[in-house]
Amino acid sequence: MKKFLLSVSLLISAHAAELSFWIEPCTHPETGCVAGDVELARWSLEAWEKASAGKLHFVESDRDNARIRLIWALPSQGLYGETIGIRVKGQPGAQVNIRIEDEGTKDPLFHATIVYLTCLHESGHALGLDHTRNFDDIMYSFQFGGDIPEYFARYRRKLAAREDVRKNSAISPIDRDRLIERFSR
Repeated sequence: MKKFLLSVSLLISAHAAELSFWIEPCTHPETGCVAGDVELARWSLEAWEKASAGKLHFVESDRDNARIRLIWALPSQGLYGETIGIRVKGQPGAQVNIRIEDEGTKDPLFHATIVYLTCLHESGHALGLDHTRNFDDIMYSFQFGGDIPEYFARYRRKLAAREDVRKNSAISPIDRDRLIERFSR
């Protein structure tokens, strides 16, 4: 765990304005990823960009040049969401691993909730944010307890349509302030 935190905290300098990213296409059926999930991952980065008050700008890139790489994890990898520090052409970067687990629900908006919130949380780690104890934060950690089903359900209740994800960032004021502080140093 210490190695993870040290590696990711070095990802972005406090003055970085432009970050390259790559999102793996949904091609492996065992991941549970569907075509629209790539868009949800993009929306998570857009939410962080908007929350940054102009301090961050994400630019799509190819995999080899992307400092943030989002990968759809296989169940056999045992990951639900994990961000790992990597090196990209000598620069610090992050691989964001996302495993989609919606326990077989037939509700596409609940699926979108799980994918979006997991991408948002893990990309927050890629930006150098650590966990909080505040249940309202996207960077909240379930290691502090909390009602996991309710965490996702309260966001799901905000959605009448998939496009509503873009209107409901899920980034709390505390998350936003921590992000802005990180990039204002």
